[in-house]
Amino acid sequence: MFKFAAAVALAGALLSGAAFAQPAKPTVVLVHGAFADSSSWNGVVEILRKDGFSVVAAANPLRSVSNDAAYVSDVVGSIAGPVVLVGHSYGGQVISTAANGHDNVRSLVYVAAFAPDAGESVADLAGKFPGGTLSGALAAPVKLSAGGVDLYIDQAKFHDQFASDVPAEQAALMAAAQRPVTEAALTEKSGEPAWKKLPSWFVYGTGDKNIPAAALGFMAERAGSKRTVVVDGASHVVMVSHPEKVAELIEEAAK
Repeated sequence: MFKFAAAVALAGALLSGAAFAQPAKPTVVLVHGAFADSSSWNGVVEILRKDGFSVVAAANPLRSVSNDAAYVSDVVGSIAGPVVLVGHSYGGQVISTAANGHDNVRSLVYVAAFAPDAGESVADLAGKFPGGTLSGALAAPVKLSAGGVDLYIDQAKFHDQFASDVPAEQAALMAAAQRPVTEAALTEKSGEPAWKKLPSWFVYGTGDKNIPAAALGFMAERAGSKRTVVVDGASHVVMVSHPEKVAELIEEAAK
């Protein structure tokens, strides 16, 4: 009887150890785009954390593709274990570059995001299909003492242009806190993109006025998207207005 009980106890310990030996969930690294900041991911972060994921919402500098990608690459390099890289808008070009050279990046998720091919810029892709109205919604450029200009969306036009499906009061706060992007970042050509080697997922809305839905669909198909979620009527900040749909797709990519 003692031997049987001991055997049962040992089996239980081994099973318990096996449970602890299961691979940890990937860390999700979220990269915001132009005219947004890390808080734009708050709703998504809340869901992911509740579901047991470690999350880093990186502060994208928005200075240049090479500079921003190097920063995100450093963030990824500091993480032990697998990573899912998620980019919004211009952040899609950043993650496409930052993932290169990192064996721990398992998948890419593009949230209303650019996925340029080598030699393409965000500006090139934005003008490839009709329907985008960003240029008419920009405020006067802010000249930088080091050269170049910063671009902002006119706060009075921010709600309609950027976040039409977000409550007006929330959109006003987002407009005031928006992070500018340099014009140079939007015209910098991409290098060889990581989506050619890594599996990718896409989600965007049909009401996006920054990147026309046709352009987003084109990029998703070209990248061989594992699954593309199109949210009817969603604005450019689909992660703010529909965090549950975005989080669900990220969790799918994390598997």
